[in-house]
Amino acid sequence: MDIAVLGNEDFVLGFRLAGIKRAYIAHGEEYDRRLMELLEDESVGILAVDSADLAGLNALQRKKVSDSIQPVVIPIGRDESDLRDKVKRAIGVDLYKTEDD
Repeated sequence: MDIAVLGNEDFVLGFRLAGIKRAYIAHGEEYDRRLMELLEDESVGILAVDSADLAGLNALQRKKVSDSIQPVVIPIGRDESDLRDKVKRAIGVDLYKTEDD
């Protein structure tokens, strides 16, 4: 399974510098099309996107992204609780759980 990243030039640059090979720059309608392609790509296990870009999607696309388990879509730029919920849904275990919870 690959890690893929989708977003604007600035967002994608950091991931490329970190060694992520499947980094895609897209805007507007091209972003929507590429996002749907990546959601259907069985070789992608994790898809990182800018949370600000998700706000521009229509309701149907946002639902598909939020319900996606394969790949797990990780919006970057939101609070940690969203990431916690995604990880818990994807692997079925709450990795952040402490003895106090």
